[in-house]
Order: sequence, then C-alpha cells, then structure tokens
Amino acid sequence: MTTLNAQYYSENAELFYDATVNIDMTALYDEFLPLVKSNGAILDAGCGAGRDSKHFIEHGYTVQAFDASEMLVSLATALIKQPVQQALFQTFESDQKFDGIWACASLLHVPMNELHQVLQKLTSLLTTDGIFYCSFKLGNEEVTRNGRVFTNLDEESFEQYILDLPLYIVKQWRTGDLREGRESEQWLNVILRKETVNE
Repeated sequence: MTTLNAQYYSENAELFYDATVNIDMTALYDEFLPLVKSNGAILDAGCGAGRDSKHFIEHGYTVQAFDASEMLVSLATALIKQPVQQALFQTFESDQKFDGIWACASLLHVPMNELHQVLQKLTSLLTTDGIFYCSFKLGNEEVTRNGRVFTNLDEESFEQYILDLPLYIVKQWRTGDLREGRESEQWLNVILRKETVNE
C-alpha cells in the first residue's frame, strides 16, 4: 500500500467501514464459494471491514484475514470476533495453505510494478486446485483518485500478470459497483484455479 493510501484509510477508516460493511455481496459469493472446498480454509486478503470474512465464517469456513489499515483491522476484528492481522500484501506471512483466497477490491492498491510478485506470493499460499478471486476497477493504468492510488486492469492486462504462474482463469466478468450512486463504475472480476505443478 502506498503512503497515500495508508493515509487515506487512517483518516477515513470508519467512513469506509460504514459504507461497505452492509453491501450485499451475494452474487459474488455465489460465484466463489461453490468452487471452494466445503468447510475449507479461506484467506481474506485485504479484508477491509471484515464483511466477507464474517459471511465465510457463518457458512462454516475457517478464515484468516489481514488488512494494512490499523483502524480497519480493529473494526474487522470486532466484527468477526477473531483476530485480524495487520499486514501488507508484501509483508503477510502464513504457514497455512488455503483452499480459497478472496481479494475483493484490495489488490487494486498494489502498485503495478509489484503486482506480479504479490500474485506469485498469494499463489504459493493456495492448495493445489485452490480457488483465487480478485477484482479491479476496470482500465489499464495506475491512477490517483480521491486520495488513493489504484491499479486498474482489464481482461487483457490482467492476464499479463499471471503468464508464468500456475493459475488458469475459470471465469472473468464485469460488474457495476454495488455501492449506491456508483453503479456506473465498472469492475473486472476474476476467478482462478491453481494447477497441479510437478516439482
């Protein structure tokens, strides 16, 4: 996370929490969860308010969650009633392997020149046949907007970041923003599966 993004979430954590914690994510859960091992382990990578972790826990999954923002970590910990780790994508460590990784609207804060390395790291935390969901604002550039830096990707540019990784795309699709008044903003959603690698 850039210094600019860290400052934004430090100053606006409660506003962000209030704006996102109650969004109905059912349509995205319905794409992801049927592919993940029943009662499996999910990593909520960049968990924000903890909304998605709460849903996964309530549906029988074991969840490990982290976020870069100290304030959001505190709010998410209270929401899901279990510890949330404060970490960047670049600094997060775990001895566990996960059946699913959920990176909803979070990897978009990783700078373009660090994204491949972060995707490689997350892929190493997946079990074979594990499922990886991620989403980005639609585009093909790094932009600064409203006090935050975003890596925007489309279908073609995303694929460049996984060319040498043991991942294949199960599905790519576009959606409008689920927040009220922002429906015209387009998102790229991607579900990937980790392939068997002969080591």
